[in-house]
Amino acid sequence: MKKLSITIKLDMNVPDEWELIQTSEGGQVIKLPDNQFMDMAIEPLFASNPEETWTSTENDDVLNDILDMVESEDVSYEFVAG
Repeated sequence: MKKLSITIKLDMNVPDEWELIQTSEGGQVIKLPDNQFMDMAIEPLFASNPEETWTSTENDDVLNDILDMVESEDVSYEFVAG
């Protein structure tokens, strides 16, 4: 097996109400105005508490709204010697 490193950079135009907050583990997530939190991974993940379980959305409209905010995307791939 070899290790593949994938870097994804997104530039997004988002509503002014969105905020960045820090979790107890030191990571950052996005606080949405409807008392929800969002983490961007391979797909947007949502939670009602940033310290609990994150899930993907079942609502295609929500997913499409988030993806429509992406202004540009840059993905790079690199095999890492291990």
